[in-house]
Amino acid sequence: MRLFAALVPPDEILDEIEAAIAPHVGQVPGLRWPDRATWHITLAFFGEVPERVLPELEVRLARTAARHPAPALAFDHFGAFSSVRRARVFWAGLTGDPMTRLAESVRAGARRAGATETDEKRFHPHLTLARAKHDQDLTSLVESLAGFTGAPWRAERVRLVSSTPGARVRYASLGEWALAPPPRG
Repeated sequence: MRLFAALVPPDEILDEIEAAIAPHVGQVPGLRWPDRATWHITLAFFGEVPERVLPELEVRLARTAARHPAPALAFDHFGAFSSVRRARVFWAGLTGDPMTRLAESVRAGARRAGATETDEKRFHPHLTLARAKHDQDLTSLVESLAGFTGAPWRAERVRLVSSTPGARVRYASLGEWALAPPPRG
């Protein structure tokens, strides 16, 4: 099974993103816009994970989620990987509580559970909105969305997701675990 751990923003937050990008969907040749049902913020990609690892992975994710407070976040900019001028991925970026420690803990727990293909790229929280097979200059798209500021929200759960590649990638949720309550202050 190909697995990853993710945060899924609330529907009303995804509504804001969808409304912001709606005038651009289908307007940039070469960009593929995946279905909104697939939108998520990847915390860690585990690659192929043997089914026997799943029970221990679920235990580790539950422990990790319980130790990390639910981050306060907001989408407030758009960008692209690897750069705006040579883009293959168009995304919405976040500000708010740092999630690096949460992502690192999720990866470490997965490795201890037996998920040995865990991706070790530097964590850059984002919501992927479109992909291209070849480099695209997305400068005008990103500039047209400058000034967007979404409502604040709190990521409350970590989700374990199975990914089935193909002409149309399919995701299935295998479980969710609540993050700790935010500190009172």
